[in-house]
Amino acid sequence: MDIHEYQAKQLLRPYGLASPPGECAFTAEEAELAARRIGGSRWVVKAQILAGDRGLAGGVKMVASEPDVREAARAMLGSRLVTPQTGGEGEPVRRVYVEAVCQAASEHYLALGLDRTASRVTLVGSDAGGTAIESVAGRQPERISHVAVDPVDGVNAADARRLATDIGLGGEHAAEAERLMIGLYDAFVAYDASLIEINPLALTRDGALLALDAKMSIDDNALFRHRDIEDLREREHEGRLDRARHGFNYIALDGDVGCVVNGAGLAMATMDILKLHGGVPANFLDVPPAAGRDRITAACRLVLENPRVKVMLVNVVGGGITRCDVVAEALASACRAAGRPVPIVARFEGVNRELARKVLRDTGVRAVHAESFGDAAARAVRAVAGER
Repeated sequence: MDIHEYQAKQLLRPYGLASPPGECAFTAEEAELAARRIGGSRWVVKAQILAGDRGLAGGVKMVASEPDVREAARAMLGSRLVTPQTGGEGEPVRRVYVEAVCQAASEHYLALGLDRTASRVTLVGSDAGGTAIESVAGRQPERISHVAVDPVDGVNAADARRLATDIGLGGEHAAEAERLMIGLYDAFVAYDASLIEINPLALTRDGALLALDAKMSIDDNALFRHRDIEDLREREHEGRLDRARHGFNYIALDGDVGCVVNGAGLAMATMDILKLHGGVPANFLDVPPAAGRDRITAACRLVLENPRVKVMLVNVVGGGITRCDVVAEALASACRAAGRPVPIVARFEGVNRELARKVLRDTGVRAVHAESFGDAAARAVRAVAGER
């Protein structure tokens, strides 16, 4: 689960992360009022999307008057911001963050992430914070420092001091940098995070350490321990909330054949054979074998809600846990809720296969039943083309 910059700053503030005063706004008028409440004479207006490199795409604007804050927000809100991390379609801007401008003497990079090769949380820092950090890592790897964190003892004070010195925050600033690293690690553990990134971490002219940007990702598998922050999830992002609540794996793709499959291996094979027959999947969906009717209904509904989907391909193997008739009942419920007719090609195999077909007939769901893997894929491709 990724969260916005302003949300990350709010969550990390109790752990010692300081940042310039700022407020989130959903309209241009709210942005102007936020600048008035913040005070000062210069502000930065930042588009809030779940991607980096916003500044390079025009999503970060410095302004020197309250009317300019309003106009900068007006230009961003409702637009689609295209960055190297969003893909060609970009991300819609539905909110902005208005923040006071600070006088930075230097900019640094500080992050906590999972090093899966070492099975450790790792502190990463650099004296070259800002938008060019990726290029610095490629051209000057010696400017990137790493510290592996002991999972029992946490951040070692000596290691934190050394990293602070490496990234240009030694001397009189070392103690504050050390406290910040320890606090960020505590937050990392407390929230079951997979990433906390502060870039840039600014050392101001009056000697304060302020986060000018913050990024935070939380492990979806741990959200049951964090119901208080689940609502921070970006609801507009297709499927993220449903898949977290109902426990299925869903990834939206660019095609027009919606796929409902039980089991990750079968889901991958379904996509492969669909491509072999000239079709393009609209999603990857793996409904776990232990999923009940409600979870399967949520998964089917999510596929049907995608406006790109022209045909739904259901490929289900009933086993000892998943029964074909339960999937059929869930599919019928999702079709009623969707309110739009979508051609369905279904291949049921295993437990209660014939009962599943009867369920669809009895509930008024019109489906073409395929006898094999390849037959199902071929029928789905023909249905997209308007053929029987």
